[in-house]
Amino acid sequence: MTRAEIHETLTGVFRDVFDNPSLNISDTTTAKDIEEWDSIVHVTLIVAVEKKFGVSFTTRDVRRLENVGDFIQLISSRLN
Repeated sequence: MTRAEIHETLTGVFRDVFDNPSLNISDTTTAKDIEEWDSIVHVTLIVAVEKKFGVSFTTRDVRRLENVGDFIQLISSRLN
């Protein structure tokens, strides 16, 4: 899966989790950029991404994420 494909799929997950079909994310998007992104939604997002991509993340992996770009890189590393 290419980086662009991961980004596109991840955007769909974000739109589903945040129930916002017009939500757009970029590599620099963080929780501070999305008003509804709190700790509960964060867990929901991680689980949804794991299911969608068929991967799993450790707590350490998740703690290291600083933005969507890091998330894409982590997903890519698990897929390859």
